[in-house]
Amino acid sequence: MAGYERWLATRNGTDNARPPMFLPFKLRELELANRVVVSPMAQYCARDGMPDDWHLVHYGHRAMGGAGLLYTEMTCVSPEGRITPGCTGLWNEAQRDAWRRIVDFVHERTPAKFCLQLGHSGRKGSTQLGWEKIDHPLPADNWPIVSASPIPYLEGVSETPQELSRADMDKVCAEFVHATHLGLRAGFDMLELHMAHGYLLASFLSPLTNQRPDEYGGDIHGRLRFPLEVLKAVRAAWPGGKPLSVRISATDWADGGLSDEDLLLSVRAFKEEGVDLIDVSTGQTVAWQRPVYGRMYQAPFADKVRNEIGIATLAVGNIYDPDHVNSIIAAGRADLCAIARPHLANPAWTLEAAAEQGYPDQWWPKQYLAGKHQLERNLQRAAQIAAAPLNMDEAS
Repeated sequence: MAGYERWLATRNGTDNARPPMFLPFKLRELELANRVVVSPMAQYCARDGMPDDWHLVHYGHRAMGGAGLLYTEMTCVSPEGRITPGCTGLWNEAQRDAWRRIVDFVHERTPAKFCLQLGHSGRKGSTQLGWEKIDHPLPADNWPIVSASPIPYLEGVSETPQELSRADMDKVCAEFVHATHLGLRAGFDMLELHMAHGYLLASFLSPLTNQRPDEYGGDIHGRLRFPLEVLKAVRAAWPGGKPLSVRISATDWADGGLSDEDLLLSVRAFKEEGVDLIDVSTGQTVAWQRPVYGRMYQAPFADKVRNEIGIATLAVGNIYDPDHVNSIIAAGRADLCAIARPHLANPAWTLEAAAEQGYPDQWWPKQYLAGKHQLERNLQRAAQIAAAPLNMDEAS
């Protein structure tokens, strides 16, 4: 294992052998200190799309926890593009300034980098907060929703979305570009377009949600047309030195959904248009999906995309142990690993993982160094006790 870690470190441009999760990584001009990513996790507590002190503490605490890269929750490009009334947005300058406050804190106090995830809810919008009746319409004050085709998410429950017209497409594309400009001025290091989970752009990609008879439907080439229009416009507005990512649902977990061929053709098209990283998720396209859950259950899709297309990938989905991250990175199944719920329970997940593995070079806030030293001592003591032979006389 030590020999492999030395080889892997050399291959990644450093002579300092270490657990694979602590290897640096570079995308365009963006340099990450390690391979741990804080997943986009909706907080459902914005008002009129505005991030507030909750978001400052949420992101600030996790940045201080040692991860190399943070993601915003899906940040919506218009009021109508929100999933819930509590979703964050980026369609005006007040929101830009609120995000800038958070980004500045992360940059000034930590080495973490910050990615802005932009999206539009599509037919899954105007719904209740995540801890209420998730995916169900609001009991009052609903707003109009749109999608690739007029198919409700929950049959007999959800509102039927309006099919996007050409004029609507132009409007949505302009909203994504406007949000991109605002995100740049807010200081984000990286940008991701949300094309997964049945939201608006994803609704064009899946044959289960796109049944259009025009040039924006049909086979995967037609279904890709509008998402690629948005991607091209955003890539043109986003600086060349800053990376761009796309989140995808690699499978719909449903009969008649996205095929492997569709998946690979889509990713190849994204790569050709300047995408640097594919954030590989799955499902949530239709309510009647049948996912196969398990430990690291989406990593095979990240592996497939990375090694068949030759593009960097982010693995996500029930990755919760440092050994999961180390094995995925060491085996070349993905380049980064996103950790969601463990980061909700423990913002310092990466710091603790470094101490547990005896990796001393992980950055810690200077204010917390006393805690680092005690944690390392306690872990060493526990390891020594566990390794000591049991004295049966003492045990009795």
